[in-house]
Amino acid sequence: MSTLEQASASPMPNGITDPNYRPLPGRVGNLTVPQQHALQTLKNQLLDEGHFVEERMDDPMLLRFLRARKFDVPKAKAMLLAAEQWRRDMKVDDIVRTFEFTEKMQVDQYYPQYYHKMDKDGRPVYIERLGKLNVPALYGITTKERLLQRLILEYEKFLTDRLPACSAAVGHPVETVCTILDLKGVSLSSFYQVRDYVNEASKIGQDRYPECMGKFYIINAPWGFSAVWSLIKPWLDEVTVSKIEILGSSYQPKLLQDIRAEDLPADLGGKCKCAGGCSLSDTGPWNPDEKTGNGVA
Repeated sequence: MSTLEQASASPMPNGITDPNYRPLPGRVGNLTVPQQHALQTLKNQLLDEGHFVEERMDDPMLLRFLRARKFDVPKAKAMLLAAEQWRRDMKVDDIVRTFEFTEKMQVDQYYPQYYHKMDKDGRPVYIERLGKLNVPALYGITTKERLLQRLILEYEKFLTDRLPACSAAVGHPVETVCTILDLKGVSLSSFYQVRDYVNEASKIGQDRYPECMGKFYIINAPWGFSAVWSLIKPWLDEVTVSKIEILGSSYQPKLLQDIRAEDLPADLGGKCKCAGGCSLSDTGPWNPDEKTGNGVA
């Protein structure tokens, strides 16, 4: 038995094939006795009160809410129950079953948002090109409500499809995303026009899908970005802010430290050129049938 397993109050997860995997603190396989007690207490309370949803509320999910509230069980429980009420209000299950974002190709021209392969730690990489934002054109083909429904669907697929596929690919649990926000060409006026959507989107991520951010790179941050950052930062909690790294135009060396060149789109300094464009390929272990233009899946 390893030192980590002896020290942890919870056993290592099943199915691990990576011999070098060591779970971060507060995860399954690396819990202190008080943390394990908090997890069991939360689970028991949810079961006793009829709130436990077996198909979704596994230990990693409950631990995300507990970590978000520093293992304070009443606060984590309140956060989780608020998220459950939000799911009912937003009809999340219906979105998963029936929502189709038929305007995806048109929206991609004016506000590219997409998942693309993995970083070196196995996280799915999510890329958003805010600098390409054209608000009048965007809202000519879709609405804020549909953009938010798409966001919710992508969060659900992230948890049910992308993370399990990435975990299987690298041989250990993957629980977070690596995000790249490209601000090349962004204008303050465009951001102001879409700030309501950005605000709601950030709140959904923090409040309804907590502890999903692993790394967050803001690249091509323009001169004067501090004005935009001053608007965004108050919407984010301290833990989220601590994971954000702001880079200028010389960002490629940093990204390539964490993402293989063949997995990073060519227009971001990598070598990947997906057939039809990386932003529409949905290439990654969650979609094994998709191939890139350079032969790398």
